[in-house]
Amino acid sequence: MLFKRRARMLRWLVCGRLGPVWMWKALLLFVAIAFAGQLLGVIFNKSSVQPAARSIFSSPDAQGPSLGSCQPHTHIMFLKTHKTASSTVLNMLYRFGEERNLCFALPLGYQLGYPLPFNAHRVKGYRGPRAVEFHIMGNHMRFNKLEVEKVMPADTFYFSIIRDPVALAESSFAYYKEVAPAFRKTKGLGDFADDPKKYYDPRLRNNHYARNLLWFDFGMDHNANFSVALAQHGQAMIRQAFKLILVSEYFDQSMILLRHALCWPLDAVVSFSLNARQQKPSGIGGISGSWVGKAAAAAGVGGRGGRSQAKTLPNLALTEEQREKLRQWNALDWYLYKAFNQTFWEEIDRFGHAQMEQEVALLRIRREDLARVCLRDGGKPVEAHRIRDKNIRPFQSGLIKILGYELQPGLDNATRTACLRMIRPEIQYKDVLDAKQFPRAPAVQAQPGQQSQGLMVAAGGSFLRQDLSRTGDRLVGGEAGGEDSGGGGERLGWKPFNQEQPDFDARARKSKLR
Repeated sequence: MLFKRRARMLRWLVCGRLGPVWMWKALLLFVAIAFAGQLLGVIFNKSSVQPAARSIFSSPDAQGPSLGSCQPHTHIMFLKTHKTASSTVLNMLYRFGEERNLCFALPLGYQLGYPLPFNAHRVKGYRGPRAVEFHIMGNHMRFNKLEVEKVMPADTFYFSIIRDPVALAESSFAYYKEVAPAFRKTKGLGDFADDPKKYYDPRLRNNHYARNLLWFDFGMDHNANFSVALAQHGQAMIRQAFKLILVSEYFDQSMILLRHALCWPLDAVVSFSLNARQQKPSGIGGISGSWVGKAAAAAGVGGRGGRSQAKTLPNLALTEEQREKLRQWNALDWYLYKAFNQTFWEEIDRFGHAQMEQEVALLRIRREDLARVCLRDGGKPVEAHRIRDKNIRPFQSGLIKILGYELQPGLDNATRTACLRMIRPEIQYKDVLDAKQFPRAPAVQAQPGQQSQGLMVAAGGSFLRQDLSRTGDRLVGGEAGGEDSGGGGERLGWKPFNQEQPDFDARARKSKLR
């Protein structure tokens, strides 16, 4: 009886107080349907939404072998010597600095007053010693340590790169045949090598490209008569100023030494060969593109009247006797090359040959991987006029064609940005960094009777005149590009991406110099 009473009370409470039973059943059914719908939605979303693509540049391979607890160098001065793969090195500095928002010591034009000795006032935004913290300096200059020290901090890491003077002479002749009077008069490089004094006049502008070009770029008298005492003195001055001298013939080994010296990740020293010259004869294409007009105006180069002129490639054929004559003609450079080549392999001895071989192999694998991702046709350089994007066409001048690259289509934004940095030519890259570092001020309407005095740009609160005709910087014979990178990279110590890399032996390399 008691149980029945309690049951009637419960029914009364549920039906009377909390509503009829049918209402509860409907509520439970609604909750069940909602839960089922939510569950189906989660399952559907998991099956249809793909995870975000991960860029190859964020993979663990980008860092490379551990460098321990060292901190990356951010104060860097690179002496960009001519025809030594220095534009490829400068691209690395540009990429590293741009990714980290570092401040570049950029030129007012495209070079830091070259071929005049460097002066601190050639740096855009310079306002006196230590007034501005510049992190990276690397554009073409004729080295002047005292003036560089006014711009760069005391803890700056100085380094440069050299090349065999015979190979350098071949490249210099190819680029500057129509620029250097000593080259212009000759039938070919062999003709010049047979009797350099017949063609060379030290008083003529741009003839520095024809003799001891490395010695000149390091800021010394390239026309001085050779003596062992003079050569040793120049070598000592370079050793005192620079912490590392790379060798372009052993480019990959150089990059490993540089990576460890600067404490940089592997990707920071992975590169594609920039400014490679075309090896087969062909006509010279015209100059086009918005940025090229500015460069050409400063240089005074290009086809006359805007027309391209078909010209044959310079004759670079040399006999072994002529090669030896070029070493004698460039005796100061040859002395430097032998001395720093020896130092270079002593550095590798200390580094360890087994470790060097391992890290060079990783560097080459990484280059192949990035080329496969970034570049059309596996990274094969192409003629500038075949590059669809005019903003990444390399500057053309002189008698030879400078090759460039095309990006793979369909890259995600992060990957495309990183790949673009690796192939962006030097002139365009300098302009990109300049625009970021010195944003343009609003255009000012000229008053009646006033003449335009050039583009005004903001520079750290002050205004600088960017009038390329007044900077004194001239882009001659491919000068803005900076160097020949050895015909597609083979002279840099690495071959096209699909070719096997031979092992290197320091002793074998040394023996070639004896």
